[in-house]
Amino acid sequence: MAASLAERLAAVAPWLLEGLGDAEAEALAEDWSFWARPEQLAPPGDWFIWAIITGRGWGKTRTGAEWIHQRVRQGFGRIHLVGRTAADYRDVMVEGESGILATAKRDLRVEWVSTRRKLIWENGAVALCFSAEEPDQLRGPQCDTAWADEPSTWQMLVDDSGATAWDNLLLGLRLGRDPRMVATMTPKPMPLVRDLVRRVGIDVHLTSGSLLENRSNLAPGFIREILSRYEGTALGEQEIHGVILDGIEGTLWTTELIERDRLAAPLPREAYDQVVVGVDPATGPGETGIVAVGRTADRTPDENGRLVRHLHVLEDATTTGSPQRWAARVAEVAARWRTRTVVAEANQGGAMVRAVVHNVAPDLWVRLVRAVESKRARAEPVAQLSEQGRLHVVGRMADLEMQMVAWTPGEDSPDRLDALVWAATALMPGVVSVGGQLHSGATMRVAAGRWS
Repeated sequence: MAASLAERLAAVAPWLLEGLGDAEAEALAEDWSFWARPEQLAPPGDWFIWAIITGRGWGKTRTGAEWIHQRVRQGFGRIHLVGRTAADYRDVMVEGESGILATAKRDLRVEWVSTRRKLIWENGAVALCFSAEEPDQLRGPQCDTAWADEPSTWQMLVDDSGATAWDNLLLGLRLGRDPRMVATMTPKPMPLVRDLVRRVGIDVHLTSGSLLENRSNLAPGFIREILSRYEGTALGEQEIHGVILDGIEGTLWTTELIERDRLAAPLPREAYDQVVVGVDPATGPGETGIVAVGRTADRTPDENGRLVRHLHVLEDATTTGSPQRWAARVAEVAARWRTRTVVAEANQGGAMVRAVVHNVAPDLWVRLVRAVESKRARAEPVAQLSEQGRLHVVGRMADLEMQMVAWTPGEDSPDRLDALVWAATALMPGVVSVGGQLHSGATMRVAAGRWS
């Protein structure tokens, strides 16, 4: 774990820093090469993409922002910044605590023109900001420098030509003598990440790293929370140590399985005989899992000639916030997929879940279910549907898919995955209600015994 010049100097001769004058201290405070760890400085070599794939808190945003400033100083001035959403590029890449504005230097200031989604440096360099949710915006504009933030979480929506924001960004990165891009992301087991790893040494330079490398700049409470929640789990390898999870022993899903059956778009609504919104309510300040799943009306023959229905994972609308907030999101999802059917876990909250949903949308049918068997017993039948080619993720849902391939039985199952399992279990062909139990190989108890 390499230290920055600042850390090394503080360890061996802190008195040198104490003796600096005001002007010298201010100059040093703006010298990124002094404060950065070696891995945060642009690598040498003839690479096209610098892929920074690390754990949370490593310093990805600061590194990306400082690299953009460096490129501006080197004379590159046609820049594209692409975030997962408009809020992400604004709140993280531009206005964030480690973003472009916060890291701007006094001798080369930058102005943010939010109405034009544009950054303008004093030397004339210009950066345009784009949302990955609108890939068509990147068709046409060219650049010599680009920063893609968290592309492993992009939904990879396509424009009329079938190109994603990532595709159009790469196609537009063609100006000048040395076009380059930095891509900063958490290592989710997605095709884009695996493609970048395969290209290392060809046109990609890979930087990986752990949250612990940056612990001197992180709040102790944050580190304790992350370590207590994730350390020792497969998900912790990803979130803390930046390990790309693929083929983990003991998991119920694999990336290859999800990719094999992925659908680019949903069927028309009338092609689903039922859509269910699964809800896994947060027990504290965490996320409430909200996942919509549809069951095909038509039956198709399986490998044994049996006519079976398929399940389509239509949307991951997981959110944070108060019960009123997530209940409103549940109502939005139900309205979008023209359903009145909600299945929610009642182990935490009980009647409160039904009450807050009905407060927002009284016409929804809310079924409360209680787990009476292990999480593995509930999840395995849903995973078996995947193995049979009968569970299809529609589009890309990076966070949900990450939980699917990272969770190993025996760990606490995460919110998005739980919501998927509740919805899918309720829709499984052959599920019957016997004495208040839903039987499908996974067992759960209907808390109220009926829809209401």
